[in-house]
Amino acid sequence: QVQLVESGGGSVQTGGSLRLSCAASGLTFSTYAMGWFRQAPGKEREFVAAIHRIGSGTIYADSVRGRFTVSRDNSKNTVYLQMNSLKPEDTAVYSCAAGRIFGTRANNMDYWGKGTLVTVSA
Repeated sequence: QVQLVESGGGSVQTGGSLRLSCAASGLTFSTYAMGWFRQAPGKEREFVAAIHRIGSGTIYADSVRGRFTVSRDNSKNTVYLQMNSLKPEDTAVYSCAAGRIFGTRANNMDYWGKGTLVTVSA
């Protein structure tokens, strides 16, 4: 049974930082690309960042590039999202996902976590 469990969410002020983690189990982690997606209240889910299965490539949404960094530790079956210079518009539920295809499309993801809430206050 595949499980993806996010942690590290919380409430911060504008300009603050958070580090999200996503621990995976039940799959061969190093064979999956990993992605982070977010969904704000009343909005559709959107792509945030993705990392290649061996960490050799990353992709970022324009809205977070330069502020967020995605990384992974295949020895720990964990992917991370370091979020700096947070803005109120970053407020959302952040979910990690695993898929065979490295890219930005949610439809290419096979497994999803339940998400962790990030709230950024002005």
